Amino acid sequence: MRSRSPLLVAVALAVYAFLYLPLAIVVVYSFNDSRLNAEWVGFTLDWYRKLFADDDMLAAARNSLVIGLVASLVATVLGTMAGIALHRYRLRLLPLLVFAPIAIPEILMGVSLLIFFVLLNFTLGLVSVAIAHIAFCIGFVAIVVRARMAGMDEALVEAARDCGATPWQAFRHVTLPLIMPGVIAGALMAFTLSIDDFVITFFTAGAGTVTLPLQIYSMIKIAVTPEVNAVSTLLMLLTLLLIVVASRLSPSLLRSQEEAPT
Repeated sequence: MRSRSPLLVAVALAVYAFLYLPLAIVVVYSFNDSRLNAEWVGFTLDWYRKLFADDDMLAAARNSLVIGLVASLVATVLGTMAGIALHRYRLRLLPLLVFAPIAIPEILMGVSLLIFFVLLNFTLGLVSVAIAHIAFCIGFVAIVVRARMAGMDEALVEAARDCGATPWQAFRHVTLPLIMPGVIAGALMAFTLSIDDFVITFFTAGAGTVTLPLQIYSMIKIAVTPEVNAVSTLLMLLTLLLIVVASRLSPSLLRSQEEAPT
């Protein structure tokens, strides 16, 4: 086995420290017994107790959960259909339509959706935010489902059809159970993206609509208190948990394509 280069190890550690050290600081200082983050004073859980007693923060979290659940549910259904279509049909325009929301910068998509809602005279609020989140989550679900479809043996579907199953029966009893881990992983990914989104939500939310990222933004404009650190820690833990669950449910997405049945 080749020995690791000390320089390569040092660079890797520096990169990981740059990525994760700020997150660790946020977590640690969420337990700081001081209103200021300038120095460590002592350990306390008061900021978490204050957080769960904050009505504005709880309302924002409730809005984010509702939007995330609705967006992930609708995006999963539409994204699953799109992923299956991408795998089975070689249409040139379809990948562009599905993957464009992923490639477009979020600020551009947020502005375009805002203009679209204004032209339709659509009232901005929870519904407009949910529609916007559905639009950019569909592509992510489609990618996951398409990868799952690529690892599925199509001969099983053909065998079901040969046994007299209709296309719907073959899909419900054969295709859907086989791609279900990918569908669930896509749903979790869509929920994670929705609950964390700030840019698109900022442009499509009305004046009285506040989600968790928007509430955190309004708080840090005054000062970064340990309460902000506490809610950021909980949001980060939720996101990491969903990512771990998604990767566990769809491990084949992390493997090489050579493991797919031939």
